[in-house]
Amino acid sequence: MPRSSTRLTFAVLATGAGVFSMLQSLIAPALPTVQHALHTSQSTATWVMTAYLLSASIFTPILGRVGDLIGKKRTLVAVLVALTLGCLLAALAPTIGILIVARVIQGIGGALFPLSFGIIRDEFAAEEVSPSISNLSAVIAAGGGVGVVAAGPIVSALDYRWLFWLPVGIVAATALIALRFIPESPTRASGRVNWLGAALLSGWLIALLLPLSQAAVWGWGSARVITLFVAAALLFALWLLAEARSANPLIDMRVMRLPAVWTTNAAALLFGAGMYAIWSFLPAFAQTPSTAGYGFGAGVTGAGLLMLPMLIAMFCAGVLSGRLEPRLGAKRLLVAGAALGAVACGFLTLWHDQQWQVAFVAGIFGLGIGLAFASMANLIVGSVPAEQTGAATGMNANIRTIGGSIGASITSVLVTSRLQPSGLPYESGYTHGYALLAVLCLAATLAALLVPARRARLTAGSLRAAGGAASAEPRATAPSARG
Repeated sequence: MPRSSTRLTFAVLATGAGVFSMLQSLIAPALPTVQHALHTSQSTATWVMTAYLLSASIFTPILGRVGDLIGKKRTLVAVLVALTLGCLLAALAPTIGILIVARVIQGIGGALFPLSFGIIRDEFAAEEVSPSISNLSAVIAAGGGVGVVAAGPIVSALDYRWLFWLPVGIVAATALIALRFIPESPTRASGRVNWLGAALLSGWLIALLLPLSQAAVWGWGSARVITLFVAAALLFALWLLAEARSANPLIDMRVMRLPAVWTTNAAALLFGAGMYAIWSFLPAFAQTPSTAGYGFGAGVTGAGLLMLPMLIAMFCAGVLSGRLEPRLGAKRLLVAGAALGAVACGFLTLWHDQQWQVAFVAGIFGLGIGLAFASMANLIVGSVPAEQTGAATGMNANIRTIGGSIGASITSVLVTSRLQPSGLPYESGYTHGYALLAVLCLAATLAALLVPARRARLTAGSLRAAGGAASAEPRATAPSARG
């Protein structure tokens, strides 16, 4: 493919990944509207979010690995088609059950993240890889913010179904352009899909994420929650054993043990906990009536607008990180991003009386998200063999999602554990929640400091020869990120 066409390739990848990221958060502010329109209960309506989360968690690493094996372009087009069908079914869904099924289908789109990173690594010139990954990460991060900001105006002006109608045409056109213009990646992994590993991975992810997302409804001490947590631990142990013994592991544990990979994943887990909790609870804080002694009584649109500085900041920081990474290194940018998240949550703990204060702090947190997203992706892509890119970046996205579920669940407990006679949370619940998120982001900063200052580029052969240790020779086909 001529190098001039990499701009078109990037536009296709950014559009698909950006729409999927937007769909993650777009429906959340509209859940009460969906509940009313489809005549269902609040607990049932939450499955619109839970089904999407579980599906994306399962398909992201599995289809990332499939792309490594059979071709990233082929898998990318299939995923875009599935996402289109999922949005179409959701727009037409006459019942909550069909909408939940549609959200499961949409979750397949989670594989767009690892597939896109892999295509960039395979197809772009060495000097373009790091900036392009940073720019794509900025689009992914901003997509989630766009969902929070845009949901209110779309629902108010049109209808909640347009949250799905609008992406249908965009993703369908993206799939056609990808089929016509994106070349098939020449880099392929050997072997086959380890379906036992895929089944066990799916099992422990469901057993872990399901109680985390439903504990507020079921109760943290309920038999269902405890049983699922025990099942998650057992299935996780079986998955590790199966992967270690497999000749064709779904996730190569030697890669996961690389210092640059496990430290980046640890930072992703902790930072994800803070990031997703902020996305979930800051709009809720803004919508709380001022009669509660805090909050601004904002509507869905007003709360979204308070998040606008975060959206702008995360996009600008993600793009800027691509220019800074060759000079400062991805490790330093990750440390800076996590530290900014800790500072923002710390300020928010003491400083949330005025709307401009919340908007300003949201902007600081947005800078942290933009830097952290871009640097995590660059660290993973630059530390694993090319044929493991899809699976490794897929697991990194999954680990960030797991952290987000943990952070949101714990914050929910803190916020809702004590309620006023009106049924609204006390301000102290939010204050304690923000303080916890500051601690989590600080822990992410410490984990980022453990990332090796310089890392090796691997091939599958060098990985086998070293018995899982990083080769000392840097790979010449892509730039290394300095610490």
